[in-house]
Amino acid sequence: MRLSSPPDLGTLLWIVLLFNAMGCIQSIRCKPKSFRDSIIVLEVNSSIDPNPTSIDESSSVVLRYRTPHFRACARVLVPPVASKETWTIGWIQACNHMEFYNTYGTKGMSSWELPDLRDGKIQAISDSDGVNYPWYGNTTETCTVVGPTKKDSKFTVSMNDNFYPSVTWGVPVSDCNVPQLSSIRRDQSFTTWLVAINQATSETLVLQTIRWRMRLHIKVDPENPLGERAVLNEPVAQEQPQILGKNEPIPCNAMVKPNANDAQVLMWRPKNGDPVVVIPPKY
Repeated sequence: MRLSSPPDLGTLLWIVLLFNAMGCIQSIRCKPKSFRDSIIVLEVNSSIDPNPTSIDESSSVVLRYRTPHFRACARVLVPPVASKETWTIGWIQACNHMEFYNTYGTKGMSSWELPDLRDGKIQAISDSDGVNYPWYGNTTETCTVVGPTKKDSKFTVSMNDNFYPSVTWGVPVSDCNVPQLSSIRRDQSFTTWLVAINQATSETLVLQTIRWRMRLHIKVDPENPLGERAVLNEPVAQEQPQILGKNEPIPCNAMVKPNANDAQVLMWRPKNGDPVVVIPPKY
């Protein structure tokens, strides 16, 4: 019996390449998508309400004001999760900059300050609700997907934020409540992230980044009768938030304690003399 001649080198090389290619195609088809690759942000919306800051002079002790709301909302699609994993998707927010000055004529000014942020020791500080770190909240702000799942999970996560403080008419370090408040200035900047976090491994995926700012200047004439002292000077309408085309990483301090409310300090800075801590931090 005559044996067939062995294939030449070119034929062997073709066979090897063919089998390798088939193996690659097979591995790509069979390998399930990771959570990172499968989660889809269907829609993101963000805005600041168009109404101006409102002023409340109903109290003889404090002036109150309420700023328009910042709002963020996202629709998210999670295809079936093959493995036994738990993921939470929601909003995380951090304060990047804060100026909050209340001037009392020639006496001086009070200011709410975040010392580490003010001194440049940190880039940002958590704006969590103080309970559900690192999340801004745990009602409409987050949703949890527990695998394995057989169907798509589609849901909406939303949040809103605004300022509603009280500022004393009188100098905060004085027992006298004679009205001396003459100006309020506030300028704060925030970064807000839509994030997915693996509860077991702490793997963190940034899905969307939003930057926004809230500014105001209220002029006050303490000589006027209560109810006629304060006027909103600027701005009547806030700058609208920016939904970034390229996501920004989350600074470490934005994920852990303390949050901004617990870290802030109320200072009295007189025209003459040393600063005084009126309200220390809570942490």
